[in-house]
Amino acid sequence: MQLTFVDFFVIALYFLINLSIGLILRKKATANVSEFFVSGGKATWWLAGTSMVATTFAADTPLVVSGLIARNGIAGNWIWWNMVFSGMLTVFFFAKLWRRAGVLTDVEFAEIRYSGKPASFLRGFRAIYLGLPINLIIMGWVNLAIVKIMMMVLGISKIDALFIAIGIMFLTAAISTLSGLWGVLWTDLFQFFLKMGMVIALAIFAVAKVGGLDSLVTQLHQVDATRQNQGSILAFIPDLNSAWMPMITFFCFIAVNWWASWYPGAEPGGGGYIAQRIYSAKDEKNSLLATLWFNVAHYALRPWPWIIVGLVAVVRFQNNASFRGDPETGYIRIMIEDLPIYLRGLMLAAFAAAYMSTIGTHLNWGASYLVNDVYKRFIKKDKSQKHYVKFSQVITMMLMVLSAIVTFYMDSIAGAWQFLIAVGAGTGLVFILRWFWWRVNAWSEISAMIAAFLTSLFLQFGVGLSESKPIEFAWILLITVLVTTTTWITVTMLTRPEPMDKLISFYKRVRPNPIFWKPIAKFVPEVVPQKDGIFNFSNWIAGVTFIYTILFGVGKVILENTLLGVILIIVGIASGIFIYWNMNKKGWQFFSE
Repeated sequence: MQLTFVDFFVIALYFLINLSIGLILRKKATANVSEFFVSGGKATWWLAGTSMVATTFAADTPLVVSGLIARNGIAGNWIWWNMVFSGMLTVFFFAKLWRRAGVLTDVEFAEIRYSGKPASFLRGFRAIYLGLPINLIIMGWVNLAIVKIMMMVLGISKIDALFIAIGIMFLTAAISTLSGLWGVLWTDLFQFFLKMGMVIALAIFAVAKVGGLDSLVTQLHQVDATRQNQGSILAFIPDLNSAWMPMITFFCFIAVNWWASWYPGAEPGGGGYIAQRIYSAKDEKNSLLATLWFNVAHYALRPWPWIIVGLVAVVRFQNNASFRGDPETGYIRIMIEDLPIYLRGLMLAAFAAAYMSTIGTHLNWGASYLVNDVYKRFIKKDKSQKHYVKFSQVITMMLMVLSAIVTFYMDSIAGAWQFLIAVGAGTGLVFILRWFWWRVNAWSEISAMIAAFLTSLFLQFGVGLSESKPIEFAWILLITVLVTTTTWITVTMLTRPEPMDKLISFYKRVRPNPIFWKPIAKFVPEVVPQKDGIFNFSNWIAGVTFIYTILFGVGKVILENTLLGVILIIVGIASGIFIYWNMNKKGWQFFSE
């Protein structure tokens, strides 16, 4: 791709704006550790929610979606669409509970829910496990995406592209170290509108290049004739007789994976950087609205520009051997060939925005674990706030360097996705029930994590099952969930419950639904029972319905089935109205200011 002086000027201006935001917010963000990592709990719902959306819109996301479509059609997106169920659980069941917990990181939760050395071990272990290996894998695949883009756009080697990525990451780390989460939130807002505008523009140019939507659909039907035992590329629901998603695999996605597997950004029970944004919101109402906006934008509004470009790439490059070997490059190929010259600099800035929004969050999120839950908790307990902020800045830069090393040895983005899903299988249920069942203890979580990790690795490297093969992935998931769930429930019943004073303290602080807390609730009659189960469940059903009907309705309208699309959108709007009515009629009584 030929770049002009104007392109370089636009890219430089983009970086200057981001750096300026960091400098403006520097004093506010470095006042203390709370301001640095959770913006002092003062963010509005639209700022915290948009930051969640921006974070999950990484440079890798359009590439992965393009690869999924090339291999498996639109229905290939069920690998992440199934997480709608988990995301809406977080909105209506967990957002307010996380806000009440009043912690700085989600792993700090361990020591307000559990007691003694097991709780301390759990907090420290999860902080290191999530802050280093898991976080570095995620940053590695995000780095790999920007590296692939640079290699194709600039025609350079992987090592040269990696150095450019390190340069962008260094600037991102500088902003993060200067202004903490405040800088991440406001740069995310700016970056989100930039990258959404550009991916929509690219989709429009790509469709025009193939003769419009009617022509695209016609050509895709022709492609279907060449796809053996895969179903239609335009199908929203997979052919359950297909090789890539047989019934057992689809069953795992829609019935098991979303509640059983830990996955960043869609953790059962909330957690990770989603929980971090929840803490950053100024009250419980803003926490719920932030996570609701995130899920609506993430699943219902944002995917179609990526999907359309992915479909165009299939039509244009289906006979290209290089594309067939690495279909994740389809998005980049369309960008190089179809984008007008005058928008190239802006598009590269948009990809830099997608990259920086995710990397900035993961640098800050990973540092929060290593500083708050390891260094401050176990190594240096009585230092000043300024000392912890300075150490946070050092850790942020260290994570940047380590992630670059991981990227050098990584080849597939989608493969890394599936690996994380596999090793996190089975832990989700304990992360959900620890809020609602008083009997869960620290050993429940510890045994679940160990059982999930060892079982998954044994099945993959001992038995030889592969997470990249659909049926084998399903068996990895089902067996791991079964072993893990059996293990942690058995361990829970064989070990002592948490001390009564710890359970009472947690119940008073978080005020969960009392159905499975009755042995504890009777000792604290002054706590008004939060009998919100039916209310939360009805909103969850309506929320899931809203997301899927809007997602599929918009798709049907775009892809020339207007009547069905309009019907689905009307159902979605009705579901949204129900949630609005339900919240205003009796919902806000369950929330504290």
